[in-house]
Amino acid sequence: MLLRLAAEKRVLFLGGKGGVGKTTVASAVALAAAREGRRALVVSTDPAHNLGHLWGKRIGDRATPLGDGAGGRLAGLEIDPDATTDRHLADVAHTLKRLMPANLAGEVDKHMDLSRRSPGTHEAAVLERITELVESGMRDHDLVVFDTAPSGHTARLMALPEVMTAWTDGLLSRRERSQKLGAAVRGLDRRSDRGRSVLGSTAPRDPVEERDEEIRSILLRRRDRLAGLREVLTDSGTSSFAIVLAAERLPVLETIELHRELTRTGVDIGALVVNKRSPGDRGEFLARRRTVEDEHLVTLRAALPRVPLQEVPLGEEDVVGAPALARFAQLLRA
Repeated sequence: MLLRLAAEKRVLFLGGKGGVGKTTVASAVALAAAREGRRALVVSTDPAHNLGHLWGKRIGDRATPLGDGAGGRLAGLEIDPDATTDRHLADVAHTLKRLMPANLAGEVDKHMDLSRRSPGTHEAAVLERITELVESGMRDHDLVVFDTAPSGHTARLMALPEVMTAWTDGLLSRRERSQKLGAAVRGLDRRSDRGRSVLGSTAPRDPVEERDEEIRSILLRRRDRLAGLREVLTDSGTSSFAIVLAAERLPVLETIELHRELTRTGVDIGALVVNKRSPGDRGEFLARRRTVEDEHLVTLRAALPRVPLQEVPLGEEDVVGAPALARFAQLLRA
């Protein structure tokens, strides 16, 4: 079922509680897509990366070729949150220093140092990187699979495009009002300057006006990029979100809450993947475990009856490397 969902999308997000197997599922989906002829990219947004361990190779913040038998169509990438934040703040500092008087460069550096430790800076930087990867991924690949951080972090991240777009719109609105007031004041100053009229003046353009116009242009570009990301996230024909969980009490409750948060922001939940289901015919202990899991899944289905659900059995081996991932992918075809 999950592979059918992936075949219909350009972008697929996988999320859920930590330790339920999101990285394994994400990698298996991307590998299956690549072996079927699609160019696939799997991206880890979780600061505690497992993608490289799963594939047995070093994977950094640039696309790294992966896979066995994927014909060079599969790549992986791990977002480095610290490096991403450093680049984000460096770009902001460069822009501010270009727009502000030279004597304020030291103040800009102090502000950036404080911003590095401010709430939301990390999330904003990671969101910028995800925006880049969605744009470039959809250009260079047929499918981009995001292996996200645990539920709470992911829910906040998925809501950020809407929040930050509204925030940027507010900044633009306030800046436009400020510009009109400033223009009126400057106009009065010019008319009082030896009676010279603003109209027809051959004086060079006011540096303040040029700065304000560039700030407005930067904010508009940022708003448009965030709006583009939000459009992708809320377009069920382009992207979807699958929640991976274990048939246990806490993952089930967390899944129900994550579903509520994501649907509130307009994200399509295309599947629930219940991973590591205990067999019911392998002895009394596992049979009892299966019964307990069934009880938790009753709670899940009562809360989310219309979301397609797929169960993946508990395996006998660790899923590491392309051959094991290919075998795991076969379980996702049901």
